[in-house]
Amino acid sequence: MKTYVICSGGLDSVSLAHKVAAENELAGLISFDYGQRHSKELDFARAAADRLGVPFHLIDMRSIGAHLSGSALTDDVEVPDGHYAEETMKTTVVPNRNAIMLAVAFGLAAAQKADAVATAVHGGDHFIYPDCRPAFTEAFDAMQKQALDGYADVTLYTPFVREPKSAIVTEGARHGTPFAETWSCYKGGDKHCGRCGTCVERREAFHLAGVEDPTDYADPDFWLEAVARGAK
Repeated sequence: MKTYVICSGGLDSVSLAHKVAAENELAGLISFDYGQRHSKELDFARAAADRLGVPFHLIDMRSIGAHLSGSALTDDVEVPDGHYAEETMKTTVVPNRNAIMLAVAFGLAAAQKADAVATAVHGGDHFIYPDCRPAFTEAFDAMQKQALDGYADVTLYTPFVREPKSAIVTEGARHGTPFAETWSCYKGGDKHCGRCGTCVERREAFHLAGVEDPTDYADPDFWLEAVARGAK
């Protein structure tokens, strides 16, 4: 399948890009600047496209993101520390973000005569993010079949939607993903903080997968405390 991958520059989406490049035809990477405080992730997405030798499409969504207020990722709200299982992580929700991004990506894929759009939503996202759950991805795929009926046939590819993040690390390692060249931290500092939800989840995923984590964390051991607290 000729497939476009929505790529933030994070571990999940870059691993997906390498998987698609190995198993299908990677048509290009699509990234979105929605005013996220960790916009440095986009540099990692562009680098992934260069490394894989495919076009990089950066969609400027900053004017839209400015209206999606109240999130710690786009607004003057502190990014919480801890595990995704904690209630405080709901402040990192950007309302309808994936629905908006997918709609744009499907339009681009249809215009370029592609067969699929791939996104790296996974099982670990389900608790916090409603637009990462199987019910959403299945409904969105069905909606797009109607939206493009008679014009294009584009499928939503979500190989990790029922898998834990550790499975993404395993799959990424299998396809030679350079994990050190991915960015996850929501705080967007000089190095991964090691304390925000996505840093904790990243560190835990490498541990569960039994794969060495090359990431430089400001607080490399906080994840143990966060995981223990989140499991209660």
